[in-house]
Amino acid sequence: MAQWLKALQDPQLVARFQRSCGLTLQPKAETNGVSPGHVPSRTFQGGGSRTAGVKGFPQENGMDSYSNGSYANGLHKKEQVRKYDVQNYLLYYLFLFAAALGQEVFYITFLPFTLWNFDSFVARRLIVVWVIVMYIGQASKDLLKWPRPTSPPVVKLETRVDAEYGMPSTHAIAATAISFTFLLATMGRYQYPFGIGLAAAVCVSTLVSLSRLYTGMHTVLDVICGVAFALLFLALTFPMWDATDELMLTNPLCPALVVIVAFLLSYNYPEMDHYSTTRADTTTILGAGSGTFIGNWFTHYLGMTYVPAGPFPLGIPPITPHMALLHVARFVLGVGLIVLARYAAKTLSLKLLGLWHNVPTQDPLVRQRLEIEVPYKFVTYTFVGVVAHTVVPYLHHVLNL
Repeated sequence: MAQWLKALQDPQLVARFQRSCGLTLQPKAETNGVSPGHVPSRTFQGGGSRTAGVKGFPQENGMDSYSNGSYANGLHKKEQVRKYDVQNYLLYYLFLFAAALGQEVFYITFLPFTLWNFDSFVARRLIVVWVIVMYIGQASKDLLKWPRPTSPPVVKLETRVDAEYGMPSTHAIAATAISFTFLLATMGRYQYPFGIGLAAAVCVSTLVSLSRLYTGMHTVLDVICGVAFALLFLALTFPMWDATDELMLTNPLCPALVVIVAFLLSYNYPEMDHYSTTRADTTTILGAGSGTFIGNWFTHYLGMTYVPAGPFPLGIPPITPHMALLHVARFVLGVGLIVLARYAAKTLSLKLLGLWHNVPTQDPLVRQRLEIEVPYKFVTYTFVGVVAHTVVPYLHHVLNL
């Protein structure tokens, strides 16, 4: 068993998958020039310095300092550039697109679109499940501290998250949890062939999981554990979804309790031995979840919770040009308000924290301090969540959108 697990962690297994998809790392001796048919990618070599006192100021390069040597001194030292060859551009762009389905750009488009244009009932389930599984996945990385695949032999197509640990793959967790939560929340509520929904959920989960191997960011074991955890979580919690939703909408103490618990989880995030984006990203997720709880409760209190008319399962109406235009108008208005809310909350919270701690919060390194990063991220995205679930739906109602 131990030998089998070790084999699934072997970076050579990831490299073989990349080569089978037409992605190969150029030998070091061939990277001095840039060949016309080659797509450049950077990996960072050398002995990186640890960031002393994560709870205080980072010592050197903050976000670009990585203590295990694979991502170091990105701001102040010369980077060693490796290039890679792409023989199959169809798979290259397909897997890059799939990788984006597990990143922030997907969350800030798909989840609000579902809330404003499809069904708030489904959106609530998606957001609650996403927040919980992402927190467990992110915290597990910094507790287990299992490294990502090394380069070479692996080609690494991403650098922002290279400072994070690898086990488990939160892309695999999120993609599996969101796709199957969407399936479970809509079956019996809307009329569509279950087989098509199941195939779509499996396809999305598989594609995103394979993208983590293609981009060289996870081992096979990281991905398997991420998918397995998400499926196990859904199986254990699915019977409690209706009761949880009722509690979230009706109990007056629930929003305050959620905010307190979420902030404490953010502030007491597992201590890191080097700076990475995991704590900030996790705080952002928990803040958005807290704002969702507050917004949903307040919207229900005002009697604005969306309740479809007619018996279940509901038919899916055809998409007309008028409906498409309404959806676009709702989405554009909502995103615009979210951008303004984020800017206002971030600016004000950083200003107040700077005055409270007497530090210059314009400095990126200062923002990485625990007492700065967690409060400003949490407040900002809690406010964004509240706006998304209260102000935006109210304006949609007032403007007859």
